Amino acid sequence: MTEPGNTGALTYEAAEAVLDRDGLETLVRVLRRRGRTVVGPTVRDGAIVLAELESAAELPHGWGVELEAGRYRIRRRADTAAFAHSAGPQSWKSFLHPERVRQWSADRGPEGELTVQEETPDPVSYAFLGVRPCDLRAIRILDRVLTGGRHRDPAYGSRRTGAFLIAVECTEPGATCFCVSMGAGPAVDEGYDLALTEVLDADGYRLLCRSGSAEGAAVLAELPRRPADDATRRAAADAVGSAAQRMGRSMPAVDLRTLMRDNLEADRWDDVTSRCLSCGNCTMVCPTCFCTTTEDVSDLTGDHAERWRRWDSCYDLDFSALHGVPVRESARSRYRQWLTHKLGTWHDQFGSSGCVGCGRCIVWCPTGIDLTVEARALHEEATGTENLR
Repeated sequence: MTEPGNTGALTYEAAEAVLDRDGLETLVRVLRRRGRTVVGPTVRDGAIVLAELESAAELPHGWGVELEAGRYRIRRRADTAAFAHSAGPQSWKSFLHPERVRQWSADRGPEGELTVQEETPDPVSYAFLGVRPCDLRAIRILDRVLTGGRHRDPAYGSRRTGAFLIAVECTEPGATCFCVSMGAGPAVDEGYDLALTEVLDADGYRLLCRSGSAEGAAVLAELPRRPADDATRRAAADAVGSAAQRMGRSMPAVDLRTLMRDNLEADRWDDVTSRCLSCGNCTMVCPTCFCTTTEDVSDLTGDHAERWRRWDSCYDLDFSALHGVPVRESARSRYRQWLTHKLGTWHDQFGSSGCVGCGRCIVWCPTGIDLTVEARALHEEATGTENLR
């Protein structure tokens, strides 16, 4: 298993094999038999969502997606691919860093005595099936943010430690994907226990599977499989290479960190925030946004109270409030804070960009704001080339 901050590069004998659909089904059974809660993509309520799986039959076989700025639709495919779809409304953050977590509860007894009980998360051993390369990068970023510094998040750590990650290389990017320009896909590099590449051609359906950890190799050894062959390796490599050439979006090929730092007063901020609703959807679907707040609630008697931690967004007026007064009152200042942190000052805090190119913020923005378009517009304004296109 890969640990937070560990690339899985422990000493073990790497394995590679080819699985068929029976092998995929057996993979789910083996993981459940090992006590894992298997989570993966499935079709529900008109979307491909992440949920607990009891069988590989629940994967979205034969389903794809149509994406555009502010638009998401699932569609039937002409084949039975299980992983030929782009990022949905959820990310693995929903399981590792849940939207709402109770921290403690307090009760007043009949004699007025107060008892406070710290909340201890129920132990869970996850197996994530179908982690895209962009989301695999996002998990590594969350590892650095939430467990890599002096202020560690024990709730995140308890869920993340020991999680078994099954990555799936991207072979069919969506119209809003731009992982190539963020260096986050479509191939997987490190941090996985097993990596799958889905192949559909004249030779039929199969998955090229390779291990990335000792436990990954042990799980692979329990599956019905056959030795990896050169034809499958070539087909897998060609499919991933083709995906890299078919990204629907791209960031401008400039130093984004410098671009954000040097253009805080650009006119473009007014343009984009005239369209921004400050709803915070982009932060909710982002696989790396991690900000939280706390709220205290009590029952009507006043004898029971609870403290909950919940997701928060830099788009909320109260997010930056000091002594009851918001620091960022305008939509311009709040949007600028989000984008400049994601693409710029994240480097200063955590050593990398906070964006992995998944495109979720584009798809789930009600007004279709596209951060790749905004970054390019900022660059063009800065260089005086906005009217030359």
